[in-house]
Amino acid sequence: MPNVYLDHAATTPLDPRVLEAMLPYLRENFGNPSSFHSVGKEAKDALDDARETMAKILRVRADELLFTSGGTESDNMAVLGFCRANAIHGKHLVVTSFEHHAVIEAAMHLEKKEGFEVTYLSPDHDGMISLEQVMAAIRSDTIFVSVMYANNEIGTIQPIGEIGNAIQKLRSGGTKVPGNLALPVFHTDACQATGALDLDVEKLHVDMMTINGSKMYGPKGVGALYVRRGLKLQPLQFGGSQEKGIRPGTENVAGIIGMAKALEIVQGERVAESARLTVLRDKLIAGIRERVPKVRLNGHATKRLPNNVNISFMDIEGEAFILYLDASGIYASTGSACTSTTLDPSHVILALGLPYEVAHGSVRFSLGHATTDADIAYVLDTIPPLVEKLRALSPVRVDPKYYV
Repeated sequence: MPNVYLDHAATTPLDPRVLEAMLPYLRENFGNPSSFHSVGKEAKDALDDARETMAKILRVRADELLFTSGGTESDNMAVLGFCRANAIHGKHLVVTSFEHHAVIEAAMHLEKKEGFEVTYLSPDHDGMISLEQVMAAIRSDTIFVSVMYANNEIGTIQPIGEIGNAIQKLRSGGTKVPGNLALPVFHTDACQATGALDLDVEKLHVDMMTINGSKMYGPKGVGALYVRRGLKLQPLQFGGSQEKGIRPGTENVAGIIGMAKALEIVQGERVAESARLTVLRDKLIAGIRERVPKVRLNGHATKRLPNNVNISFMDIEGEAFILYLDASGIYASTGSACTSTTLDPSHVILALGLPYEVAHGSVRFSLGHATTDADIAYVLDTIPPLVEKLRALSPVRVDPKYYV
C-alpha cells in the first residue's frame, strides 16, 4: 500500500541538507552561546551566521530577528508583547477572523482580560481580505493590525504588500511613539508562505513577521519573529539576556541553524517547486470535482498556495473520512494541527459564512516535495468509493446551494 503524505501544512519532513547542517551542533559543537569560553564562542558564531543568513533572505537587519520556539510563540510575542508595551498610545487591534489561533486567542485575551478592543475582519466567500476592509477598520487608537500572509487551512494568499503600503502611508499622520515611529504597526503570520512566496520585508511593508522552521522542511520547535528596528516589545518570560532580553533562555542553536538552512533552500527553490506543485494541486482539485459529486473547494481558486487543496465533501464527517484515508495510506487533515484534538468545526471554514455541516466535511490536502503524479492518481482512485461508503452511513444532508 502506498504511503502518501499530504499534510505538509501541519509539518514537513526534515530536509537531509538541513539535518547535515544541524548535526555538528547536536554533537561536538554543543556549547552555550552565552558562555565566554571558546566552546561557547563557536556556538555564538554559528548563531550569528544563521541570523545573518536569514536576514539577507528577508532583507532585514540581523538585529531585527528574534529567535523563538516556533510560530505560536512568535505570534504571541507580536500580539501580546507589542500591544502591552504600547498600550499607552491606544488599545485597539485589527485582526482577521480566520487567523491562526495563536493570533486570535492572544487578541481575545487582551480583549477579555486587559481592556483592549479588537475588530475582527471577516473574509469574503473566497477567503480574501480586502485593502478597503483593513483601512476602514483602523481608528485613531489602533496600534496593531495583523493579516495572515497565506492561510494555514484554505491557503488563500492575502495582498499583504498592498495593505502594508497603505498602512505605512497612513502612519505619516498617525500617533507618534518614542523612537520617531508611528502607529499602527502591521504584522503578518508568514509560516505557511515560507516555501512558496516572496518574503522580502521591504516589498511586503510589514513591521513584524512570523516564520516557523517546521513548515519549510526544517526542525520543529524553532521559529523567528522579525521586529522592525525601534519597535518596543514587552517580554512574555523572564530570566536572561538572550535575544535582547525579549526572549530569554538558552538559544536552540542546532534548531536555529537548521531553520536558517531550510529557509535558504526553500526560498532558493520556491519558483520551480511552486510551478510543479501548482500542476499537481490543480490536477487533484479537477479530479475530485470530476469523480465526486457534491463537493466544494474552500478558498480562492487561484489566489492560493500552490500546495493547498481544501475541499468540503458534503454529507460526511471529515474526521471519519480522515481515518478511512489513513487506513488507505493517505495522510491528510481536517484543518489546523494545533486544534486537531477537538471535534469543533474549523473556525476558518465558518469564517467564510458556511454552515457547520460544510465545515465538518472539510478536508485539507497539502502537497510537498515528495508528492508525485502517481500519488495524486492513487488519491483520486481511492477517494470516490470512500466518500460513497461514508455517505451511505451518514444522516447529514447539506443544502445543495453550498455545492461548487
